[in-house]
Amino acid sequence: MKKEISAVAVRAPSPSPGTTPSALQVKRAIWATRFQFVALGVLIGTWGVHIPSVKAHYGLGERTLSRVLMSAAVGAVLSLLTAGRVIGALGARRVASLAAVLMGCMLALVLNWPSVSLLVLSMLVFGASLSLYDVAINTEGSALELLGKRTIMGGLHGMFSVGGMLGAALTGGLLRLEVLPAWQLAGVGLGVALLAVSTAPWMLAMPVDSAGPESKAHFAWPRGTLLIIGVLAFAGMSAEGVMYDWCVLYLKEVNLLSQDLAALGYAAFSGAMAATRFGTDALRNRYRERTLLRVGGCMSALAMAVVLLVGHPWVSMIGYAFVGAGLAMVVPILFNAATRVPGTTRAAAIASVSSIGYLGFMVGPPLIGAIAQSVSLTAALGLVVLASGLLAWGAKYVPE
Repeated sequence: MKKEISAVAVRAPSPSPGTTPSALQVKRAIWATRFQFVALGVLIGTWGVHIPSVKAHYGLGERTLSRVLMSAAVGAVLSLLTAGRVIGALGARRVASLAAVLMGCMLALVLNWPSVSLLVLSMLVFGASLSLYDVAINTEGSALELLGKRTIMGGLHGMFSVGGMLGAALTGGLLRLEVLPAWQLAGVGLGVALLAVSTAPWMLAMPVDSAGPESKAHFAWPRGTLLIIGVLAFAGMSAEGVMYDWCVLYLKEVNLLSQDLAALGYAAFSGAMAATRFGTDALRNRYRERTLLRVGGCMSALAMAVVLLVGHPWVSMIGYAFVGAGLAMVVPILFNAATRVPGTTRAAAIASVSSIGYLGFMVGPPLIGAIAQSVSLTAALGLVVLASGLLAWGAKYVPE
């Protein structure tokens, strides 16, 4: 299938601005966007497994590591303020290509900086490019869902989770083979950039915003319905971000597993999230989104509570899988719900909700580090339980 798509995609140009894409062009764009989500997942999966490598390489404590992660959070949030305008000017596929090259290079160089100060600066760029890439491919996915007249956002985010699982599993295998972490990060960073750039031409060349002419804003400040969706995105994405950045370290330092075995916990979390997300579109067609979010939040909160109370490595592995399944539907449902809010463009709506969601996704992990430094990592990860509980409670406010 991949070879067949590759062969025909090069010959068929994407629709030009102002034209309506054909069914075949939409299908190719969907496949291209799937690969974009895989690329993002592989990158984040690799980064999550190698956070202990960054800590060890630079000799960082939890507090300093938190500052490094906070720098990425600041870059992500600042980037979101202009994401809608940049995507509106250049188009989602150009933005995706440029951002992929930048974030891939930052990952490749993460263990090669001569000082922590330069590492912090690079993380600012890393977070900015990552969030810009994320908004671009989510904007494309939302438009394709409308053009294709079927739900696909859950499947797209499932591909992201597959990428995260692949990145974690690949990195765990390379660690077992004793490949140097710097070489691993360089290979994955450049590989991700290559994958994203090579598949981007299949994406739609036309502007992906189809809101009415009255919608001129490139960033919608969160208020009203957008603010409600954003707060729930904050809760869900903060829990997800904490799992990505700290679940391996918890297995390594609290459950005393080797780093290669601890990477399996990350793979369990991402794998369960991927499997659930592939079923999200069917579930959205059958059940109320409020119900799906409520059940997911309860599942995640209960599973993480069991992980922290029992403290056994294999219980943690199983618990991570249930946490991943519980959080799987948060982003596909909430991001797409934001695009249905009238009076703004898709890119602006997604950037608006993302600005709050990414604040949780990127600020949650360094907050965990600060609490871990003062109390313990086990106590700090209790925030995942609280965030999941907030998500379950607030699901009733999601507009339908």
